[in-house]
Amino acid sequence: MEHIPFSLEMSVRDYECDMQGVVNNAVYQNYLEHARHEYLKSIGIDFAALAAQGINLVVTRVEIDYRFSLTSGDRFTVEVRPERISKVRMGFRQAIRRIPDGREVISALVTGTALNPKGRPQLPKELDEVLGKL
Repeated sequence: MEHIPFSLEMSVRDYECDMQGVVNNAVYQNYLEHARHEYLKSIGIDFAALAAQGINLVVTRVEIDYRFSLTSGDRFTVEVRPERISKVRMGFRQAIRRIPDGREVISALVTGTALNPKGRPQLPKELDEVLGKL
């Protein structure tokens, strides 16, 4: 991935692994979502405050390429790089990399939008400003 404005370090917990001893494929989406929420908080966008105003950030598409499996106790980083896809759609290019070797575990593109209180796609001003600087 190119310039990464945000990276979050995490660790695999035992209960996230399946019978084969590797992280279950669905768990990776939890890692990605947590990192996106932390990224938004880091730039001053409060996911919960938006929801309280009737503005809901929603995922409309997830593309994940699985390259390598994490196992219990592995440390890793989740990288987040936002991009504007259209007037009302945003994307988050994300990668998970194992620590300490930096091996790429997955790469993903998560696409989403925001729904205004009437349920119509409309990015909130603060998010639109951030995406406008990219």
